[in-house]
Amino acid sequence: MRAVRKYRGKANFMLWVTIGSALIGVVSTAAQTFPSPIPPSPKEFAIMAWGRAPSDPEHLRWMREAGLNIAGFCRVEDLDAVQAAGLTCFVSDPRVNGYDWGHLPSEAELRQNLQEVVRAVGGHPAVLGFYLRDEPHASLMPGLGRVAKILRELAPDRWPYVNLFPHRVSLERLGTSSYEEYVRMLVNVIDQPFLSYDHYALVGGEMMDSFYTNLEIIREIALQTGRPFWNCILANAHFNYMEPSDATFNLQVYATLAYGGRGIQYFTYFTPPIGNYRLAPVDPFGNRTATWEMLRRINKQIHALAPVLVRLRSTGVYHYPDVPERCRPLSESRWIEAVEMTQRFVRPPVAGRFLVGEFEDPQGRPYALLVNKDLNHSFRFQVKFRRPFKQLYRVSPYSGREEPFGREMDWLAPGAGILLRWE
Repeated sequence: MRAVRKYRGKANFMLWVTIGSALIGVVSTAAQTFPSPIPPSPKEFAIMAWGRAPSDPEHLRWMREAGLNIAGFCRVEDLDAVQAAGLTCFVSDPRVNGYDWGHLPSEAELRQNLQEVVRAVGGHPAVLGFYLRDEPHASLMPGLGRVAKILRELAPDRWPYVNLFPHRVSLERLGTSSYEEYVRMLVNVIDQPFLSYDHYALVGGEMMDSFYTNLEIIREIALQTGRPFWNCILANAHFNYMEPSDATFNLQVYATLAYGGRGIQYFTYFTPPIGNYRLAPVDPFGNRTATWEMLRRINKQIHALAPVLVRLRSTGVYHYPDVPERCRPLSESRWIEAVEMTQRFVRPPVAGRFLVGEFEDPQGRPYALLVNKDLNHSFRFQVKFRRPFKQLYRVSPYSGREEPFGREMDWLAPGAGILLRWE
C-alpha cells in the first residue's frame, strides 16, 4: 500500500489517503502507452529555432522531430524544403533587411524591392513573415517601421519580425528614456503583432532575478497592448552562461508560461563555431547533442499544455519567498495563501523558492501554474488555498489531459512546473 496525497471535499488542505494493492494490480497488467500531443500552430504558440534556417531536408526534419514549428530565418529558395518538413519560417532577404536603417533608399526603390520579395514568396504556406532586425537601437525603429508598413500593405497576412534587447542593457544602448518606452516602439512604430525579446540569465547555477523582472515588464505591456509575447531563451552555453540541462530548459520555459507567454525561441539550435559556444542541440559538425533530447522533451510538454494555456487569461504572477525587482509577493495572490515545499533525505534541508502564475479561462474558472525556481533540487509541495473547493485537477504535461490530482503528483523537478485547476 502506498500513501499519496489528494484534495477532497471542501477542505483547503492536503489529505492523506491510501491506494491499495488492487490499483497496483490494475496498473501492472495494463499495456504501456506513450502520449503524442499535437504541436500547436506557430501563430497560436511559437516554438522557434533562433538563427538561420537550414537547407538540408534532414536537418529540417530533425527540427520538426524536436518539436519546433518555426525553423528560423530562411531563404526564399528553401521554402519548399521548410514546408516539406512541416515547418514555417521568417524569410530573410537583403531586399527586406539589407539596409542602413537610418538612411533608407527612396520610397520607390524600397517599394520595388519589397514587391519583388513578396511576389517571390507568393502565398507559400511556409512563410510566417519577414525577418527585419535583431536588437535594434531606438533610432533604427522608424526605418524598420517604414519597411514593416509597406510589407503590411503588400502582404497583410505576413508578420514582420524584430527582436528586442533585454531590459538590463543600458538606456544609452536602447536609445530611450526607459525600457518600457523601448518595448512600446515595437507596437507603436513597427506595429508588430507580437512582442519578442531575449534575456539570458543562467549564471553560476542560478537564474538571475533580472529574468523575472524582464518577464514582469513584458507581461504588463503585452496585456496593455493586447499583443502576445515570445521569449528568446538559452539553448546553448557561451560566455559564462551555464551549460544546458533539463532544469535550465524547464525553468526558462515554465516561468515564461507562468507569465502568459505565447512563444519560446531557442538561442541557438545550431552551435556557432566561434568562441566558447557549445552544447546547442546540434554541434558545429552537424551532429545532435544531448541537448537535442532535452529540447524535444520540453517542447513535447509545450505541445501538451499549449491548447489549454492559449485559452487562459493571465491574472497575476507571484513569487515566494524572495521577490525580484518589480515583481509581486505571494501575499497578493487572489487564490493561494501559502505553498509549503519540503524534501526527503536532504541534510541540511534547502528552502524552496517558487513562483505562481494565475489564470482564468473564458468561463471564469481559475488555474495556477506553480514553478520550482530551484535549478538543483526537487521539492514536494502542499498548496493552501484561500477558499474551499471541491476538486483539484492537474493538466498533464505529457498528454495535455486534465486529471484528478493525486498519487505522486505533488513533486516538482528542478525548474519544473505544474498546471492546476480547481472548482
